[in-house]
Amino acid sequence: MSAPFTPSSPDKLRVDIWSDVACPWCYIGKRRLERALDDFAHKEQVEIVWHAFELDPSTPAEHPQTMRDTLAHKYGRSPAEAQGMMDHVTRTAAREGLTYQFEKARLGNTFLAHQLIHHAALHGHQDAMKERLLRAYMSEGELMSDLDTLVRLAQETGLDGSEVRAALQEGRHAQAVRQDETQAQALGISGVPFFVLGGKYGVSGAQDPATLLGALNQVWQETHPAPLTLLGAAAPADGCDDGQCAVPDRT
Repeated sequence: MSAPFTPSSPDKLRVDIWSDVACPWCYIGKRRLERALDDFAHKEQVEIVWHAFELDPSTPAEHPQTMRDTLAHKYGRSPAEAQGMMDHVTRTAAREGLTYQFEKARLGNTFLAHQLIHHAALHGHQDAMKERLLRAYMSEGELMSDLDTLVRLAQETGLDGSEVRAALQEGRHAQAVRQDETQAQALGISGVPFFVLGGKYGVSGAQDPATLLGALNQVWQETHPAPLTLLGAAAPADGCDDGQCAVPDRT
């Protein structure tokens, strides 16, 4: 399961992200965060932790409707307007180097996929698993509720297939997913992606890389203050000379 939600440690900056693998903006948000991190001076000290969020927990294992018809019904739009929404997000994704093929999308419940992401975290593959599932859903028409599909994708990510199958069949990480969702409610998260930086600042939506970089820098400066730079004369030797007293060196 994902590590508990805690503030950053003294030498790390923790970024907790709530998202759904069936959320087009979540994949875009992931790419934009990665671009921001490429320009962040402390990238190697950032810890990313993914948390589960189901956009529609009531979705059946496989939904027979197309993406366009589902969006039209959900948001009260015409099919043409829903298609326009899809085209807009597809163009936006393309600018981030992502290829969305909504005509291939197989809509379904993502609860099992979120359990797989938690399982991958135990083996140090959480981010890779999240990436693989997002691409599988957005670009390849894979069904996120299908056990055999998830096992295959997990193996591609370097996980043991038989272990993954057993974990998902037994629901070992089901409670961890529910805890993520309960925590999202407690934090007032109603849309994804949602980023929590350093356990204290929230950023909602797939913000542009510059905004995310600014947030990273601000939180880093507040949680990891730089040492003081001495101005004027050098620090005194042991004793109380030149206007200040120094602690004797007892080494």
